[in-house]
Amino acid sequence: MPEKIDEFIEQLRRSIKHGTFVKLTLGNYKGDDPQLQKILVRIVNTKKGTRLFFLYRGATRDTAKNYDTETGVALVSEFLDGQFFSGHLFTTENDFQLEVGKKGKSRLNVGKATFQAAPRADHDREKTTQIDVSAFYLKALGITDETGRVRDKQQDKWRQINKFVEVLANLVDKSTLRDRRDLKILDMGSGKGYLTFAAYDYFSNIRGIDTSVTGVDTKQALVDLGNSVAAASGFENLRFEVGSISDFPVDKVDILIALHACNTATDDAIYKAIAANAHLIVAAPCCHQEIRPQLKPPAMFNDVLKHGIMLERHAEFITDALRSLLMESQGYDTRLFEFVPMEHTAKNIMLVGTRQEPLKAADSIDREIAEIKTFYGIERQRLETLLAGPG
Repeated sequence: MPEKIDEFIEQLRRSIKHGTFVKLTLGNYKGDDPQLQKILVRIVNTKKGTRLFFLYRGATRDTAKNYDTETGVALVSEFLDGQFFSGHLFTTENDFQLEVGKKGKSRLNVGKATFQAAPRADHDREKTTQIDVSAFYLKALGITDETGRVRDKQQDKWRQINKFVEVLANLVDKSTLRDRRDLKILDMGSGKGYLTFAAYDYFSNIRGIDTSVTGVDTKQALVDLGNSVAAASGFENLRFEVGSISDFPVDKVDILIALHACNTATDDAIYKAIAANAHLIVAAPCCHQEIRPQLKPPAMFNDVLKHGIMLERHAEFITDALRSLLMESQGYDTRLFEFVPMEHTAKNIMLVGTRQEPLKAADSIDREIAEIKTFYGIERQRLETLLAGPG
């Protein structure tokens, strides 16, 4: 191996040993994997001790793994031997830029340090009301940078994550789950998993509850990324599975989450939660399309609802009102409220159902639902159809 590569590896090993390591990037990939483009390496503390976190950045998907420091350094050395032809090591003392030529010649440039302090790799266990900004999965998912600072473009997402944890914690504390020492949570339509990770981290690591969380999404690439980051984080009871909301089997679940499930997928998720006798249902409805074409408003509303935007908002209002009443008819106390301020996200209405014991009488609620449907000329609503069963 060329002398400059050896020197680069020695600087990497030294920075890890002395706590000056910030991050490492391997680029200019010429290997056999058609998907792989570059590798990003960071340091993190896990239950197994200090580890090197490798994010394999691909053309269509990312994969995350972590290794003990000795194995990680050996891998970097192996990657620089004919697979990656550039490396950029950031430490708090200097930046090291390695370039490897096609004929084996290498050049190592040493520059002024970009970062003045090494990023935090630990969790702050003293915090009890929100997740720790230094949590490493936030870096892996792109919320924070290498120094543990929230990226400028992710400030709204960071507020949403913290608000979600705050809301969920408050809901649990006011429900029959408040004294439970184990929780089973299902996140349907988990996407990249920001909130899925936050829920697991909060209940499992901060509150010390035996928590099992499953994220479900239709995209294999997002499921693979979530599972690799969860494994690298040491989150043993957090997993992601491929599936659609309507088809995914739900057996026993304490909390079912469905944020921004499009159109009637929200109804499917709520139905699955009710059928599983979930203690908490947390939904943020999105894309209300089923009711709008059915609306036949009374004459008094003709001049109001002739405007498309007013008709759209009215349909959203009626859809979520019916969902709320249908949940109440099944024994849930419901709340509709603003999740986060509108300036942070337009999808900011949250519908929450808390199972009640004993259950409420449903007759008066059923009459109210029927009256609303008659008033607006609504023939069908997905959640009501599902609850009615076949036939």
